[in-house]
Amino acid sequence: MSDTTVPSAAADVPSAAADLIARSNRLGSDPRNTNYAGGNTSAKGTEIDPVTGRPVELLWVKGSGGDLGTLTEGGLAVLRLDRLRALADVYPGVDREDEMVAAFDYILHGKGGAAPSIDTAMHGLVDAAHVDHLHPDSGIAIATAADGEALTATIFGDRVVWVPWRRPGWQLGQDIADIKAANPDAIGTILGGHGITAWGDTSDEAEANSLWIIETAAAYIEEHGRPEPFGAALPGYEPLDPEARRARAAALAPILRGLVSTDRAQVGHFSDDPRVLEFLSHAEHPRLAALGTSCPDHFLRTKVKPMLLDLPPASTLEEQVERLTALHDEYRADYQAYYDRHATDSSPAVRGQDPAIVLIPGVGMFSYGADKQTARVAGEFYLNAINVMRGAEAISSYAPIDEAEKFRIEYWSLEEAKLQRRPKPKPLASRIALVTGAASGIGKAIATRLAAEGACVVIADLDLAKAQAAAADLGSTDVAVGVQADVTSEADVQAAVDATLLAFGGLDLVVNNAGLSLSKSLLETTVADWDLQHDVMAKGSFLVSRAAARVLIDQELGGDIVYISSKNSVFAGPNNIAYSATKADQAHQVRLLAAELGEYGVKVNGINPDGVVRGSGIFAGGWGAKRAAVYGVPEEELGAYYAQRTLLKREVLPENVANAVFVLTAGDLSHTTGLHIPVDAGVAAAFLR
Repeated sequence: MSDTTVPSAAADVPSAAADLIARSNRLGSDPRNTNYAGGNTSAKGTEIDPVTGRPVELLWVKGSGGDLGTLTEGGLAVLRLDRLRALADVYPGVDREDEMVAAFDYILHGKGGAAPSIDTAMHGLVDAAHVDHLHPDSGIAIATAADGEALTATIFGDRVVWVPWRRPGWQLGQDIADIKAANPDAIGTILGGHGITAWGDTSDEAEANSLWIIETAAAYIEEHGRPEPFGAALPGYEPLDPEARRARAAALAPILRGLVSTDRAQVGHFSDDPRVLEFLSHAEHPRLAALGTSCPDHFLRTKVKPMLLDLPPASTLEEQVERLTALHDEYRADYQAYYDRHATDSSPAVRGQDPAIVLIPGVGMFSYGADKQTARVAGEFYLNAINVMRGAEAISSYAPIDEAEKFRIEYWSLEEAKLQRRPKPKPLASRIALVTGAASGIGKAIATRLAAEGACVVIADLDLAKAQAAAADLGSTDVAVGVQADVTSEADVQAAVDATLLAFGGLDLVVNNAGLSLSKSLLETTVADWDLQHDVMAKGSFLVSRAAARVLIDQELGGDIVYISSKNSVFAGPNNIAYSATKADQAHQVRLLAAELGEYGVKVNGINPDGVVRGSGIFAGGWGAKRAAVYGVPEEELGAYYAQRTLLKREVLPENVANAVFVLTAGDLSHTTGLHIPVDAGVAAAFLR
């Protein structure tokens, strides 16, 4: 028996891999070096094979779909170098090189880690211990310049070599390996239309070489570039002032969301980055936008080109809406024609003809995707593309790869396989929710459940700090944001809806939850008590529903409005005149709005909870003590008291109400509107009749 010790699963990360992760994180955290999820890095080293006990050469390389800035050990693919190099003997040629990706499954070491990407061959074949492939704006500017090959020689001398455009794969890896072997002084390459590759004998050397290429390219563009790469300023296309452009963006958002969701529902992201506004205010932007993006990582997320509004900022909202509607029809027809020009019998089906990027001069850029992160990243990639165009036009002219090559990438079978590996969307994926009074209690439970089921959530609350804290509890701003809103204020309500539109591009689901209660008898109830409760719940729900309905109608995507009413809307209890009356008002708003908004596909439903004591801001604010006094029980036993008076003998919790909201909005009750669902564990006196 061998005395070789099999390494534990908890063994430390190999030093080569640890150095690779640290280098990747440094490079990926700076957008000047590469974009989100763009590029890949690798390291080669020797480890002991636990089966044979002998040394084995390994390649650690960032796997498919990962991000350098956040790369961990789990994001690395681990392959045996001897077996990878042996694949050269069976390489079937460029026409069949996609088959090589499937072959990578047979050269993995151990469990192999992450799925190997198409660029694995580049990293394995290049004779260097450490290799970086990145997508820096400055490098792609050289790569997409019309005279990029000559510029590469001028800028870098013999240290960096030009590689003509070739689709990523085995042959591109072999080309780079051959260039390195033939150019001993070279530290990297400019990949035509694509990006850069650099290498080094150590991790630090590879990183230094990558940064030298990036910084040298940027310095050359800065020193030699024309002062107005986008042409002369266009009179009348200056950016609107910040307040005006954000107001126009909010007004356009529902229309655009409806248009770009023709094939499937999309979430949006808005940016008025100064670089976008500068691009759209100069004469060459229509020509450059029509040329589209070049780097594969860019157009896979932005589509080959954006939809561009060809009206000045001073045009009216009505004029812009009319023109955008016409442009959307043209864009869809143009995209279908692009697909038809290049598709073959083996091409995947067209994935949708709607734009991913919409540019509005004077206002900014809307970007779209299946979720907020995808939408935001698409916008970031188009901003990268603008930077690339600026650099290429400053020193030459922008000349991206041609349309046929873009199609080969966009409808590549390997890209299709990557899409098919994505997890199944959650029930509320692509839906955008606004929940009022959501910083605590029932509202927070509802927001939490909606986010867990895939929705983007805006938490509106009277207390901004608490709203933002509650949103942070749910995740990043790609999941939830917090806004301040006094629902009794028409201006605050509209601002909350506008904030939702600017954060996520639209609105699908509204929960009228904000409320308060004062437990008083008829004779003790003052006019101020009455007005306060009716202002917050009856008037507040009306204001929120009215503002939301305008958006839902403009989007033409249907939607849901849910009222958190109360069993008290039908149950007559003591010392509760103002609260119960306003809850009855809310309950009838449900019926009225269901009747009015049905023609637009908007469902309006209500939920009637019994007293929710635990986690309730209302009960903690004094209502609990007063109700406990009415019923003659200690306040800490109020929840149990409520439970015992129900048929099921169960206490109602915030999560129970949240469950009902989910059921109403997740799709199974697609034909239900005007309904009130009791969530009261069974209060016979509150049965609906």
